[in-house]
Amino acid sequence: MKYSKQRELILNYVLNSHEHPTADMVYKAVQKDMPNISLGTVYRNLNQLCESNLIRRIILPNKIDRFDKIYQEHCHLYCNNCEEIIDINKDLMLPISDKIKKLTNYEIISHNIVFIGICFECQKEKGR
Repeated sequence: MKYSKQRELILNYVLNSHEHPTADMVYKAVQKDMPNISLGTVYRNLNQLCESNLIRRIILPNKIDRFDKIYQEHCHLYCNNCEEIIDINKDLMLPISDKIKKLTNYEIISHNIVFIGICFECQKEKGR
């Protein structure tokens, strides 16, 4: 992958983000340093960074894709109310992965698991 200033800004934003940003969030942040960047350029570069295994795409059913600075295998928790995403350590998923492997004889090489629910803070607010 060839170097470009746009790609460097996009990658640095995702790597330094404390959330799992959408392409639009990346676009708005990068646009501050590079006002004439297009949303299409951001999408194209995010796709290339995912294909190069530098960042990870989080696919959420009926939602906009998010991007993760942690490329290594792990799972996510997604709050259906506030849309927060948090990482789950992959070690918690090993027993499930091992069980699936034993039951199906599949060699599992990758997974993309997102648990969808309501976070504790949103549950508290709904209880008020």
